[in-house]
Amino acid sequence: MRTLTFVVGTGRSGSTALSTIVHAHPDVLSLNELLSSVQSRGFPEGPLDGREFWRLLADPNPQFEQMIRNGVPMPEFLYTRRPGRFATETTGIPALSLMVLPHLTDQPDSLFDELEGQVCGWPRRSAADHYAALFSLLGRRAGRTAVVERSGYSLHRVPLLRKVFPHARFVHLFRDGPDCALSMSRHTGYRLIFLLREILARSGAERIEDLTEEQIRDLPPTLSPLLTEHFDSALVLDPDLPLTGFGALWSQLIVQGVADLDVVPALQRTTLAYEDLLDDPRNELTRLAHFIGVEPLPQWLDTGVARLDGSRRGASRQLPGAQRAALQASCVPGTRALAVAPTGSDCGVDHR
Repeated sequence: MRTLTFVVGTGRSGSTALSTIVHAHPDVLSLNELLSSVQSRGFPEGPLDGREFWRLLADPNPQFEQMIRNGVPMPEFLYTRRPGRFATETTGIPALSLMVLPHLTDQPDSLFDELEGQVCGWPRRSAADHYAALFSLLGRRAGRTAVVERSGYSLHRVPLLRKVFPHARFVHLFRDGPDCALSMSRHTGYRLIFLLREILARSGAERIEDLTEEQIRDLPPTLSPLLTEHFDSALVLDPDLPLTGFGALWSQLIVQGVADLDVVPALQRTTLAYEDLLDDPRNELTRLAHFIGVEPLPQWLDTGVARLDGSRRGASRQLPGAQRAALQASCVPGTRALAVAPTGSDCGVDHR
């Protein structure tokens, strides 16, 4: 493994398209939604043996299983589109299988078994060392030297990633605030995030796990079922949720994320605006390639240009005037934070 780069952002910023472009580069191992798959449980303190590390990767993600079970899966769930031997209703879908492995191969079950056979025998060491070994294993297997992990809803994880991977590089991918917030409002995952945040705001709790039975009983019937194993998908899909709430969510994530990235050494971070990627894809992809430590191959640049779709750009401009103005106002804190944020390195990392 030559370099490790995390593409971080709020999500709904063109990051899925960027993953497919990065994956097309012959020297890049693209790890799609690994952080989202393992979440914070994937980075425990203290050493663990290979079998314990494997369980972090293989145990199903409870939140994602709940979404699938209740009919509100996210479009990013690749495994459910071409299911194999795992299923939520029977075995549960391993965290690594839901979005990561199907991005790498058309035979995710076979790769899962191959990895299990090797990882479970690894010695006792830190989670960071296990991940480095996993990245190297996958990289050797595919003949790729640079690792790029991309998870859509990941900007808030920068402090954790800096702690676990102090030498990693970061690309902050962002999009116009109102357009991003509007996209969030139409996405099942972000609608559920919005509703869970509403539960915390009403109850005064800091985490869903901290809610007491009394606090749950006091919630309205439109919210309390979301905390149960089974709920009606209409509770997530049907409510007319305020766009300004998603604008506020975007702003909050951006403001905190910009502050967290500001302490990352300049040569280890850069920015990538989705709109710039659409306007000048060859230049932006060339800059990205240099930053992550690979050559901007002409054929790869052609592939990247062909895979970009700007049809949803400016979607928020189609909203009625008052609604658009309110959404823009809710995004002002995030927009201001982006305007004054340092960009970091363009391509100044030593790739030797």
